[in-house]
Amino acid sequence: MYDVIIIGAGPGGYVAAVRARQLGLTVLLIEKDRVGGTCLNRGCIPTKAYHKDAAFIHDLGRSSQFGVAVSDWHFSLALAWEKKQQVVETLVTGVLRLLKDHGVEVIGGVAGIADRNTVVVNGVAHRGRFILLASGSVPAALNISGADLPGVLSSDQALELQELPQRIVVVGGGVIGLEFACIFRAFGSEVTVIEYLPALLSSLDGEIGRRLGTYLKRQGIGVMTATAVKSFERAEGGILVKAEGRKGLADIPADAVLLAAGRMPYTEGLALDRIGVKTGPKGFIEVDAAYKTSVENIYAIGDVIGGHMLAHVASEEGIAAVESMAGLRNRSASPVVPSCIFTIPEIATVGLSEEQAKERGISYRSGKFQFAANGKALTLGDSDGVVKVLADSNDVIVGVHIIGPHASDLIMEGLVLVEKEITRRQAIDMIHPHPTLSEALREAILDADGEAIHLAPPRK
Repeated sequence: MYDVIIIGAGPGGYVAAVRARQLGLTVLLIEKDRVGGTCLNRGCIPTKAYHKDAAFIHDLGRSSQFGVAVSDWHFSLALAWEKKQQVVETLVTGVLRLLKDHGVEVIGGVAGIADRNTVVVNGVAHRGRFILLASGSVPAALNISGADLPGVLSSDQALELQELPQRIVVVGGGVIGLEFACIFRAFGSEVTVIEYLPALLSSLDGEIGRRLGTYLKRQGIGVMTATAVKSFERAEGGILVKAEGRKGLADIPADAVLLAAGRMPYTEGLALDRIGVKTGPKGFIEVDAAYKTSVENIYAIGDVIGGHMLAHVASEEGIAAVESMAGLRNRSASPVVPSCIFTIPEIATVGLSEEQAKERGISYRSGKFQFAANGKALTLGDSDGVVKVLADSNDVIVGVHIIGPHASDLIMEGLVLVEKEITRRQAIDMIHPHPTLSEALREAILDADGEAIHLAPPRK
């Protein structure tokens, strides 16, 4: 009997397996596809490989700012696909080696749970004291007429394209949809984003979403919010997307359509009902603060439990779950979660948005600083964007929101400020190096009390 059987080798499952071995537990890790899960194979990593390509092309378009004349260049999606595959293969190989070095037993196949201690794979029963469900998520299906037509793609399928569609419609103005929109636009496609809700990235601070909308339009990306897709129809040379929005009915011709309207938990074949594992209305597994399900020795983590469906969250949940199994402590992963969105420009956020602060009745004040007034941003030729900081009535920093250059790198300082409940005065007393982008964060903190050095004082 194993100490723990883990179903799913994504960033939650394989990290949990390594941590379990560090704690001296015997581990069986089951994966139906490839280790690394969606993140490594069809999500975070391949899209970031493409994002780098897109950012490079974006820089080519403004190379004259740096004294470089580029007279001619050609982009090949097939070559970019090959590079993306090489990155993925390198990382998959690395994870397999890591698991082997830690003594994790890995088997391939579809898992089914026979009882609270038994998992069946490929017709063979395996027993464990604990079972950890880390089976992840899959793209959500949309109930739209014509969604099964050729050329109507999931995010998984979009990553396998080797010929660039001239026109692509992205259905969904969330993280996945907008990252792909920026990628395909930089590659040379005509891109239209259709979002059902009134705003892009509706879960983020509203100002960040509005600013991104402006930058997308500047890149030539069409944005249609408060718009419902009615159907997809075959058309000469492609697909006709029929939609209805503020201005009435609209027909948008496309060569490809990307469905990017969220993800749903993947629990197929696990027989959760039979063993008494409770799920919520949308199919996500219900867990307590230590990630235990309604069955005492069965835990669940990652996308399959909903919440923050992010790779780094799944990893921390996996570590917390196996530490609980080992009797170390019952704890949750930190509720302060940084989120990074690799659009052009990048977005990163942590803590409360203005909307959330208002909903919770938290008194706050905000400070902002534009990258256009930051020396390092200007030298990079990348001055679009803003840093926004929220502080509560006790002067504690409760939210940091960034849209602009290297936002995904800068947010780590914001995480520390929010996680450790640092006050504005404590943050101000920390000297920031010059010239760096991080100075914009310090100026935003100063601005919350009208003390920013490199901003003109408000008019009286």
